[in-house]
Parts: sequence; structure tokens; C-alpha cells
Amino acid sequence: MSQTIGRTRLAYSRVWHHVSLASPTTPSLGRLASRIAILLQGKHKPIWDPSTDCGDYVVATGCHDMLVTGKKKEQKLYYKQTTRPGALKSLNMESMMRKWGGGEVLKRAVRGMLPKNRLRDKRLERLKVFEGEAHPYKTNLIKFDGRTRRVEPEVKTETLKQNSI
Repeated sequence: MSQTIGRTRLAYSRVWHHVSLASPTTPSLGRLASRIAILLQGKHKPIWDPSTDCGDYVVATGCHDMLVTGKKKEQKLYYKQTTRPGALKSLNMESMMRKWGGGEVLKRAVRGMLPKNRLRDKRLERLKVFEGEAHPYKTNLIKFDGRTRRVEPEVKTETLKQNSI
């Protein structure tokens, strides 16, 4: 009998999730970032372990339509320090979205939700953000906003016709 019950290579396979921020049912920035962090860590899987990296890929599109509540766009500040005296710079969310786009705001929010350990940067690399709806990962996507897409196998009609002759 095998000693590794449930910890097979198939259990550790990574699934691609798609999150569209342009849809009207998308939650606000903080709630969305916490859900994405759970997917990147793999906490939704039954084989989750804090020391292993078993999370999935997440593709977030439509980041320019991100929903934030209250006056966060004007009042939320992001800081940058160059370790030189007096070099502390700050940007509010509105100017950061203008300068680097909404994807950078989402990445910083998700980064704050991930545990502060060696796996954080590896997990954050699996988050792919795009300002518009177009992205190059359409063939990889399996889950759209939590619903599984059915993948139909490609049937080559030429080989079927040649075999019947």
C-alpha cells in the first residue's frame, strides 16, 4: 500500500483561474485580494501545507475598473524608500493607478495578504494582471470566476477521412 495518500503529482498540479474585475459582481479591492491570496497559496486544496507551494495561477483582467470603497483613491498612500535620509516618497492610489496602472495596486494588495516568508515572491509571480480584457493565457484557463470550463478534445477530421478510405 502506498504511503502517500493524496499527495500525488496530480494533486499538486496547478490550475489557472480567471478573475475579471470589469464585471459588476466583482468585490472590492481588499476582499478580492484576500480571495486571490487563498488561490495563490493553495489553501482551497485538501493537500494544503504551509511549507509547500501548491497554489494555482490567477489571471486578473480589467484592472483599470477596480472597485475601491470610500475615499481610498485620494487618501490611501503607498510609500517608497531608497534607504537614503529624506528619500521617503509617497503616492496616493489615484496617481499610482495613473502611473503604473491598477494591476500594480492589486499586486501590492495581494502581496500584503500573503505570508511574509520565502515563498511569497514565488507565489506572487503566479499572479498575472492586465489592464484590459486581452491576455495571452486563454488556452491555459480552466476556471472563470469560480466556474470550471469544459475542455473538449480536438478531433482531427483529416485523419478520420483517410482512415475510412
